[in-house]
Amino acid sequence: MARTIEGPVFAIEPGPDGSSTAGPRICFLHGLFGQGKNWTGIAKALVGQARPLLVDLPNHGRSAWSDTFSYSAMAAAVADLLRSRGQGDPYVLVGHSMGGKVAMMLALEHPDLVERLCVVDVSPVAYPAEGAGSLRQFGTYVEGMRALDLATLPDRASADRELTPYVEDPTIRGFLLQNLRRSTDGTGPGWQWQMNLRLLGDHLVEIGGWPEGEVAPYPGPVLWLAGAESRYIRPEYADVMRALFPRTQLVTIKGAGHWVHADRPDVFLTALRRFAGL
Repeated sequence: MARTIEGPVFAIEPGPDGSSTAGPRICFLHGLFGQGKNWTGIAKALVGQARPLLVDLPNHGRSAWSDTFSYSAMAAAVADLLRSRGQGDPYVLVGHSMGGKVAMMLALEHPDLVERLCVVDVSPVAYPAEGAGSLRQFGTYVEGMRALDLATLPDRASADRELTPYVEDPTIRGFLLQNLRRSTDGTGPGWQWQMNLRLLGDHLVEIGGWPEGEVAPYPGPVLWLAGAESRYIRPEYADVMRALFPRTQLVTIKGAGHWVHADRPDVFLTALRRFAGL
């Protein structure tokens, strides 16, 4: 089923009445194949202390699709969203993995919107095709998702079984299958991916990359939160991190892998609250 190519970035504000009016504005950006709602638990824990905003990045969730992949374009789309809210306050910007790269690009190209930046388990580098920090496993996920016959798939349980040879971890399978939705185009039974699987699967190299070109360093404070069991933030990346983000602080969280905020939400929240001044 076709999706619109141009349109707004979708976002929600958690809270008992759909919003929060106290504290700093905090915008959360999810990783590849994720959705803004992945941050719901973290955001709800901050309601009353902060004003969280959960964004579906372009080509994900309920946001518009595009024909090309570009970190600069994604950052611009999020920047347009933040400016459209029109309240003038800059944001504490939090981004995980691919969303962390979008957040970094937004801070570099639209620094007026970012009061401070929290980057979760990713670096401003082009990761190798193989080995530590590569997106090879995501290529396997794409292969598995593309192997599903969505037109004849009877139910979500069948999708889970068919995806298992490609994705052994049931938690990751559940994460991927949150993107599976019943078709609503009136053509009969079937399913569809809510994310733009064609585009994202075709552009894993670019997603794992980092744009080249000269850009002024971001002058605000930056907190890097790394999973101790992950390999996406490494000592050899320190120079480029500090070149672009000179006011950098790195915290490594024990017992956490790449999904730091899901593995250790208590420690993650403590670090974020301290950094945001809550």
